[in-house]
Amino acid sequence: MRLRQRCAGFTLIELLVALSVMAVLAMLSWRGIDGMARIQAQTQARADDVLSLQAALGQWTADLDAIQQIPRQNAIDWDGRVLRLTRRPATVGVDGALVVAWTRRVIDGAGQWLRWESPPLRSRGELDQAWARAGLWAQNPGDEERKREVRIAPIDEWQIFYFRTDAWTNPLSSEGIPALPPGVVAPVVPGSATPEGVRLVLVLPEGQTLSGKIVRDWVRPTLGGGKS
Repeated sequence: MRLRQRCAGFTLIELLVALSVMAVLAMLSWRGIDGMARIQAQTQARADDVLSLQAALGQWTADLDAIQQIPRQNAIDWDGRVLRLTRRPATVGVDGALVVAWTRRVIDGAGQWLRWESPPLRSRGELDQAWARAGLWAQNPGDEERKREVRIAPIDEWQIFYFRTDAWTNPLSSEGIPALPPGVVAPVVPGSATPEGVRLVLVLPEGQTLSGKIVRDWVRPTLGGGKS
């Protein structure tokens, strides 16, 4: 006698339940992967912003370390809007001096910290012209001046303090002096001594991967000590 073997299978309800469970597991897995991807992207963005800001502050320090005193010329000047300085070229074997400027300007509705650098200067006339161009660049830059600027980081505010005679002082306040008319550059005061230290205060915008206040102190290398 041949026995007929009954084949077991899934009912429609069991199949629907299994598919529902698999769909829920797939959705949970996708949310987990998506969350991990977002965290990774945010971490990478923060790391990139930290590295970029570190490089910017390193350039700021390098500019101050390389300040070059030239007769009848300010080595460093802050007029409440732009910080200008004369420095040695970073490239070995290049003669002359550079004029470097730092400022904040609103671009596309957001404040940006900017740096400008002149080509190597080998005459008094070139130096005076570059110094004036750096001041004009901070106020109303033309196309030629913009070619030599670099966007550093978004900032809401910035302040500069000098360390002189054992105290930090605000050399000029952008809130305490009237804005210069377009085309007018702060005059050079020959013989102004380089301060013993320079304090930079940056206020980074809210809502960015990096926000809040950053304070960076620089001390003139010849002093051989720290100020805080």
